[in-house]
Order: sequence, then structure tokens, then C-alpha cells
Amino acid sequence: MRKALLGAVFAASLGVGAADAATIKVGVIAPFSGPFAMFGQTFKEGIAIYQAEHGKTVGGDTVEFVFRDLDQANPAQSKALAQELIVKERVSFLAGFTFTPDAMAVAPLIDEANIPAVIFNAATSAITEKSPRYVRTSFTLWQNTVPLANHIAKLGVKKAITAVSDYGPGIDGETAFKATFEKAGGAVVDTIRMPLKSNDFAPFMQRIKDSGAEAVYAFLPAGPTTLAFAKAFTDNGLKEKGIQFFGPGDITQEPDLPALGDAVLGMTTSFHYSQAHESAANKSFLAKYKELFGSSDNATFTSVGAYDGVHLIYTMIAKTGGKIDGLKAVEAVKGMSWESPRGPVTIDPDSRHIRQTVYLRTVERVNGKLQNTEKASFADQPDFGYKVGK
Repeated sequence: MRKALLGAVFAASLGVGAADAATIKVGVIAPFSGPFAMFGQTFKEGIAIYQAEHGKTVGGDTVEFVFRDLDQANPAQSKALAQELIVKERVSFLAGFTFTPDAMAVAPLIDEANIPAVIFNAATSAITEKSPRYVRTSFTLWQNTVPLANHIAKLGVKKAITAVSDYGPGIDGETAFKATFEKAGGAVVDTIRMPLKSNDFAPFMQRIKDSGAEAVYAFLPAGPTTLAFAKAFTDNGLKEKGIQFFGPGDITQEPDLPALGDAVLGMTTSFHYSQAHESAANKSFLAKYKELFGSSDNATFTSVGAYDGVHLIYTMIAKTGGKIDGLKAVEAVKGMSWESPRGPVTIDPDSRHIRQTVYLRTVERVNGKLQNTEKASFADQPDFGYKVGK
């Protein structure tokens, strides 16, 4: 049954990218409804901005985006949607993917159909190891965590605790923090793994409080869970007790800052994008955001992941003359560098993951508005987790 299914997928892919094709379709799988709908919304906005700036054609072919809603992590449904996009919509690319299990689920399909999958968000290092047709324009937890763990150790923190969502990226973050912090002379006194759908964090806060840790490293997927965790940290008195709160920038993504309020003032995170990044490319990106959508308040790392993902897709189309062969398309962008709204980036030819500057940011109120102000930068950071232990 499975062999027949994949055979149908492969057969459908043979017509993809034919010389007479007038439209090249890109299937985007992401949450467009439900609690994580902000991901889908910002993906769409990033795509729209890129096409507003660069048009909807490449070499005479029209690039069309076809969207499919996956409201929460569900690898079986992700695979079913990918199958539909490949067989019925005859897409030349898959893209999007908010959660790691959903991205990994499509590996056999993209291999059989020989089409690329451009990851806009999902952040577990192992994803690109599952197929040579994956390429990623977001980040990994290893990439953002290693500089942060070293920074915390340099602050003189000796004891820390980790609290992460119990799935691929969270485990990557926990592993990266522990390995780096302990190598720098610190001790991780406890590791907490929280169910992905947790919404009551009081028991975890008590465990953090009782641990004797001076600092907590936390990772949860951006959205309602990070908002609830950050609020619970303040409401349960951990800040007053002097426990320092650190994590990757998912915790303080820009759309959540108004709701988080003063509770996150002074919080330090490490991340690859901030609205406050001072560059001509970012100012232009935010200006176009405001022009198209009336405000740039929702501009965040997922917007930029999609924006840069479209840049990669356009380049693949241009370099292959619209004849999309998955392996050749990915090969064509290995080592490619450009100036993103986040700063200078490169597609690593080995990991097919984006190398980029990671910034230490502190939440500050500037002109009455909360922002992630960049305080230090670490240039050309790779995915430190690629093939770890192999």
C-alpha cells in the first residue's frame, strides 16, 4: 500500500517543472487556525512581502503558493497534506512546517517525488539529516543556545536548571545548554521536560524554585505556551527570588511583548532576529510590512524565515531554469549568501541549514514600546547540533 502510494507520488512528480510549465506551485503546510495560527499568518505575510518586492514570476514562470492548514503538531496529517499537494496540486516545492514532527514526516515523500522542502521554522537539528532535499531558513536550538550558555557562564552563574517542551527542539535546547554550560564550568542541577500541550506551569515553577538554581534556561514553542510560561515565572515569585530567566528568543517574540508587559523587562534571550535590528535591509522589510498590512507589529522571526525561504525558492527556480529536480535545486543554493533582514546569512553546503549571526538581546522599553534590543552579536554561527554524536 505504502509502495503504491509513493509510486503515485513519484509518477505525479514527473510532470513537475516541465519546460512548458507556466505556473510553479509551492505547497505551504502550517497552522492557519487554532492556537498557533500566528505562524501561518506570519508565513503568509513574509511570502507576500517578498512577492510584492520581487514580483510573482521567475524566468517567465508564475510562482503560486498553495496553503494547507495544520493547526497543531500532527505528523500523520502533515504527510497526508503533503501527499495531496504533490499528487493533486502537482507542487514543485513543499515549504512552511512549524513543528519538527510535521517536517520529518514528509521526508519519504520529497525523496520519492524528488522535490525540495524549504523549512520556514521547525528547529530540530536532525531534520536536514533525514533527506538531502531539505533546506532550512530558520534556526536551530543548538545554534541559538550555545552562545547563550557561554554568556550565562561568563556572568558568573554556577548553577542552572533547564525547562523545555518535551519534543525535538526542546530536547536539542536542553542538550545544547547542558553540554555548553558544563563545559564552561557550570552545573545543571535539574532538567525539566514539559508536555508540549502544557498550560499549567505552577508545578514546574515550584520545582525551579526548590532546585537551588541561580538561573533557568527555558524553551517552549512561540505562542500561547511561551506566554503562559513567562507569566507563570513572574506570578510564582521566581523573579523576586532572584532567579534569572534566559532562553532563545521564542520566549519574547515581538507579537507577544504587549501581552507579556513589564514582566519580561530586562530578560535576556539569544536569537537571530529582532524588529530592532539596525540595518537598511530590516528597515526596508518593516516599511513594506507596514505598507501591506497597516502595521509591522507582527513582524517576527517566522516572517523572516518565510521571506528568506521564498528568496531561496526563487533562486532555485532561476538556477534550474524552472525544471525542478529536488537534488539539483538544493545543490544550486549550497553556499549561497545574501543580506537578510536579520543580517548576513549563508546556506551551509554540508548541513543545508542557514548560518547566521546570533544576537544577545535584552527586553527594553523604547519610546513607550517593548523591544528586543541587541546587546552583542556572534557572527556566522553554524548548526552546532548537525550530526552530533554521529
